[in-house]
Amino acid sequence: MPHPRHRLDPAFQTPIRFSLMAALRRDADIEFGILRDLLEADDSSLSKAIAHLARTNYVRITKGYVGSRPRTWISITAYGERAYADHVAALRAIAGE
Repeated sequence: MPHPRHRLDPAFQTPIRFSLMAALRRDADIEFGILRDLLEADDSSLSKAIAHLARTNYVRITKGYVGSRPRTWISITAYGERAYADHVAALRAIAGE
């Protein structure tokens, strides 16, 4: 049987991407500024993490306005949900849980 580390998803290698996915699993849509504050990340790092996960179809980006102010909301896709769950299961298997 192959070691569970082979099931780890490289998309979640960075702490910010892993944390981002964990946050998105708890809420349907989260506005960029709220995510930034929640994850204690700077705009640039968070933008790069979101862009990477969007390229893999793990998250969806929705742009809109609140009043006249532009806003960006991030949500997890069904594909991203499955990939994240598989990644966490692999981590648990490695940890012997």
